[in-house]
Amino acid sequence: MPHALIVHAHPEAESFCSAQMWEAARSLEAQGYTVEISDLYQMDWNPELGRNDFEHELVGHFKPQVEQVKAVNHSTFAPDVAAEIEKVQRADLLVFSFPMWWFSLPALLKGWVDRVFAMGVAYGGSVGRFETGGFQGRRAMLLFTTGSTEDMFGHGARDGEMDVILFHIQHGMFYFVGYNVLAPVMSFSPVRKTPEERAQQLVQVREAFSTLDTRPVLLWNTGATVSH
Repeated sequence: MPHALIVHAHPEAESFCSAQMWEAARSLEAQGYTVEISDLYQMDWNPELGRNDFEHELVGHFKPQVEQVKAVNHSTFAPDVAAEIEKVQRADLLVFSFPMWWFSLPALLKGWVDRVFAMGVAYGGSVGRFETGGFQGRRAMLLFTTGSTEDMFGHGARDGEMDVILFHIQHGMFYFVGYNVLAPVMSFSPVRKTPEERAQQLVQVREAFSTLDTRPVLLWNTGATVSH
């Protein structure tokens, strides 16, 4: 039975962003997935990578990547980090659920990446990068909302091209650690939609997560070309 991990980062449980996260979870369960959710705000997740990430003795200058490799070798990650690493390691599918803030991830979610995509687990050390990354053979995708409307994105548009905006996440985080990256699911500017239009956006989320096996996979020379 396939297993999915949704890492969710929105401070309002009644937000549309949260509603579409739950829609995705229900859709995955209907496809036979078991689903685990890390709701970072509800967890009061600490996004700061630092000395408290480790239970072993720290000597000399603090070099996070060196300490991460030590923690991998000696099982000395702090409990909160260790728990999230275990969640990622058992997931066949990883989903980041979030509102796009400042053309990127919320800080809480970026801090999750800093702490959980640890050297020696996700990449580096005895683990490779990109095609040989720690999570090779698994899938990952983005599920998010925007403030801007769809027509504000694109070549020559005010907010720029979405493939370019997402490159540092999809290529620099997901593909860097080995994931096959599925095309993102985007709900443009739900705050400006009618209730009926938002309901249709949830239908689109449901349909997207019901057809993952035929969803385009991103190819990474340009980051813009998709194929299945």
